[in-house]
Amino acid sequence: MNKKSIWRISLLCIVLIAFGNSACMDNFEEINTDPNRLQKISPGTLLNPILYGMASFNTSKSDDFTFNVMQVALPYPSVSGGVHRYDITETAGNSTWNNYYRWLANIKEMREVSIAAQDPNYEAVALTLNAWVYSQLSDCFGDVPMDEAVRGEEGILKPVFNTQQEVYTKIIADLERANTLFDVSKPMIYGADILYSSTAAETDKGKNIAKWRMFCNSLRLRLLLRVSKRAEMDAFTKLSVMIGDPAKYPVFTNNSEAAILKVSGVGANLSPWGRAIDFTTFRAGSQFFIDNLNNFNDPRRAVFNTQARTKDGKTQIGYKGIPSAYTGSDSQFDFLPSNLNVALVTAPMVCVIMTYAEVEFIKAELALNGVIASDPKTHYENGVKASIEQWGAVMPVDYFANEAAAYDGTIERIMLQKYYALYFNDFQQWFEYRRTGLPVLPTTDAMLNDKRVPVRFKYPLVVRTNNPDNYAKAVATFGTDDINTKGWWEK
Repeated sequence: MNKKSIWRISLLCIVLIAFGNSACMDNFEEINTDPNRLQKISPGTLLNPILYGMASFNTSKSDDFTFNVMQVALPYPSVSGGVHRYDITETAGNSTWNNYYRWLANIKEMREVSIAAQDPNYEAVALTLNAWVYSQLSDCFGDVPMDEAVRGEEGILKPVFNTQQEVYTKIIADLERANTLFDVSKPMIYGADILYSSTAAETDKGKNIAKWRMFCNSLRLRLLLRVSKRAEMDAFTKLSVMIGDPAKYPVFTNNSEAAILKVSGVGANLSPWGRAIDFTTFRAGSQFFIDNLNNFNDPRRAVFNTQARTKDGKTQIGYKGIPSAYTGSDSQFDFLPSNLNVALVTAPMVCVIMTYAEVEFIKAELALNGVIASDPKTHYENGVKASIEQWGAVMPVDYFANEAAAYDGTIERIMLQKYYALYFNDFQQWFEYRRTGLPVLPTTDAMLNDKRVPVRFKYPLVVRTNNPDNYAKAVATFGTDDINTKGWWEK
C-alpha cells in the first residue's frame, strides 16, 4: 500500500469519526497488517530450525573435536600441538556453550507455545529436545545454568548454576513425563518435521509421533546408563523396568526408527561444510581407528576412509593410518595415509543424533552385567550389524567368524564396537570413554596434559566476566575450572 492510499484512508476515517462512524477504525489494523509476516508463532515453526541447527552443529563438533581427541582422525602434517595431542585451549568450548544456549532458548519458547496451544505431542517433543541438549551441555562442562537459564526477558541476566546431579535428575524425569504425553492418535498438526517425516501426509498418519516417542525413551536409556555409577540415581532399576516393558517404554528396534537427520542439500537443509573439500584438506586417518577396522575386515572402512597411497600418490596400498599425536616429522611416513571420505559431508548426507545400534549396545552392556535377563551376545551382534547397515554397507555373513570381531564376553569388546557405532555422533565417543575408560587408546610422548584425555571444556571467558559471582559459587562446588576436573557422574 503506497503513502497516498494510507493518507486517503486516514483522511476518510477522520471525516467518518467526526460524524460518529467508527467502522473505518474497526478494520484499520487488518488493512495495516503485513500478510507476509508471521503474526503468531507455532511449535512447528520452531521445530525444524532447532533440529537442523543442533544436528548440523554437533556433526561439525564431532569432526573438529571428537575425531581428534578420540583418535579417529588428525591434522596432517602436524608436528606439534592440536586437540589430538590434548592441547585444549581456553576457548575450545565457546561455540558449544553459545550454540547450545541459543537453541535452548528456542526449545523453551517451543514448549511454552505448545502448552498454550494445548498440544501434548509438541510439548513432549520439546521436553525430549531439552533433555538432549542439556545432557550434551552438562557433559561438556559439568555444572551449568538451567533453572534460571534463557530467562533474559524476565530480567535474569546472571543465572545461578545447577549441579550436574540436578540437571540429570530433572531431564531424566522430564523424559519420563514426555513418554506419557505422546499421543499417536493425534497428528502433529503444524506440518512435517525434518527428522521423522518428509511430507505432511506422513505426519498425518502419526507415524512420526511413534518414532519421537522411541527417541525419547532411547535417549532416557542413554542418560540412565551414563549416571549408572551414581547409586543415588538407581539407574539400573529404572533401566530394567524400561527394557522389561517395551509397550510402555518403546525404544528403537531398527535403523528406520533411529534419530538420524537426513541432509538433502536442498533449500536451507545444507551440509555443515560449505566446501566439502575442507573436510579432507590436511587430514589423515588415525592408525588406531583404521587398524581395528582392518582387524575386523570391516566394510565400513570404505565408507569412512580412503585408501592410503604410495608417496608419489599413484598406487593404492590399502587402508593405513598414522599414529595420533605422532612424534617427529611427517617425513617419517613413507606413504600417503588414508584420509576421511569426502562423501560423508557431501549432501545428501546424514547428521547422527542417536542410533538403533547404540540402543543394542546399551542392552548388551546391561545383559553382560546381569541387569536385564537377556543374551549380551545377541545384542552385541545386533548392534554391530545395525551400525554397518546404517552406513549403507553390507553385513558380511562371516563377520563374526573372525576372532577379532566375535563377541568374547567382555565389556572391552562391547565398548570397542560401540566406539565405531558412535562414529560421527557429536561428542558421544568422548562421553562414553570418560564413563568407561574404553576403548583403551594408545599414547605417545608427544601428548600433552600428562597424556590424559581431557574430560571437560573450561567455562567461556564471557561467563567468568559477566557472571562472576555465580561462576565462583559453581567452581567452589564443582571443582577447579580445568580440563581434568571430572564431572559428577564420572566419579
